[in-house]
Amino acid sequence: MNSRLLLALLLSFTCFSSTCAIAQTSSFRFLEKSGPYEVGLKVVDRYDHSRSFPVSPGNDVKAPAKKGARPLQTLIWYPSVASTSAPMTVGDYAQLADTEINFDVPDHTNRWRSILASSSNTSLRAVRNAQAIRGHFPIVIYAPGDSSVSWDNADLCEYLASHGYVVLASASMGASTRDMTDDLEGINTEARDISFLIDDAGKLPDADSSKVAVAAWSWGGLSSLFAAARDHRIGALVNLEGSIRYYPGLVQRVADVKPDRMTLPMMFFTRGDLSLEDWDGFNDDGKIGPNVLNQWIHGDLLTVHMLGMSHPEFSAMTERKHDAKHFAENQQADYDRNDVNTSYAWVARYTVKFLDAYLKHDNAAAAFLKKTPAENGVPKHFMAISFRAAKREVSPPHASTVSGH
Repeated sequence: MNSRLLLALLLSFTCFSSTCAIAQTSSFRFLEKSGPYEVGLKVVDRYDHSRSFPVSPGNDVKAPAKKGARPLQTLIWYPSVASTSAPMTVGDYAQLADTEINFDVPDHTNRWRSILASSSNTSLRAVRNAQAIRGHFPIVIYAPGDSSVSWDNADLCEYLASHGYVVLASASMGASTRDMTDDLEGINTEARDISFLIDDAGKLPDADSSKVAVAAWSWGGLSSLFAAARDHRIGALVNLEGSIRYYPGLVQRVADVKPDRMTLPMMFFTRGDLSLEDWDGFNDDGKIGPNVLNQWIHGDLLTVHMLGMSHPEFSAMTERKHDAKHFAENQQADYDRNDVNTSYAWVARYTVKFLDAYLKHDNAAAAFLKKTPAENGVPKHFMAISFRAAKREVSPPHASTVSGH
């Protein structure tokens, strides 16, 4: 081959590779515009005195642990009056992990400070302790991923508040450990946390406890399912790649959680394609069982297939901590970072439309959900949607429908 031609090809390849690297390492950005409300954030230290939790005095790991009430650092996002104060940054959220368990003894070594250091100055939207606007807004409980912080989807929680929702969240913790345990005890514990937060929300003057939904990512999806089966105050579910799809065997083991008898509507977002070889890895006892989505016949089911997103990309803060290597490991086909940012924005928009339709009974939102993604302006090849209406021969008291379906 001519040496000049070879050199030109090499230079072309180098430029192409550099362009790809730049595209893949560009940071996560939430592209969706806020709703009509400003957003406030309160951080409240709560204890569930009906349950115990090991507590070590201070940060002395050698000190004997004693039993105390279960600590639940609760974040509350809400529609607020406009404020001149600076909004929360990623670093401000990371700092909250200092006092997740020991409210009065900060742990300044919490790992979130370091893993989010590169984006710590990024501003979000909520203003700490801003004055709440007068109103009566539906409640959304957010359940984070396995062992994750309450604010792993702060962007989404703020966005929901800007559209007229009061959103509460606490960290994903096991029954007696800061880390979640990947078993039924852990799921049941977080399900109780969800109901505890609903109780808490009912005391807020701006929250409407007659309209409650749970939004959850990953492992939190299992807990939200268990909570909804037991707590009929929950009127809708939003699952962001919820683990109910991957661990149906755990659901099957519990007598009082029956997906085929549940009547509330659910929107389920799922990741890009998994190959048969990938699915072959889901073969232990906890992962083998009747498909929860196939059993969901008495509640409306809207399944949204996000073709360019991987599992971790449904969590904004998880994406902020991932570098180019992590992105490449999870990358779907040739969807780049900008594509994923666009996809996440559409996840947020569809979440609000779903909640507006089912909790606020908004006809315009219901009409939006009936349209194809293309009719709603979604770029081609980003999203596929299927809707299955609930069978109406069974209509328990807390059934809910979208107007017109």
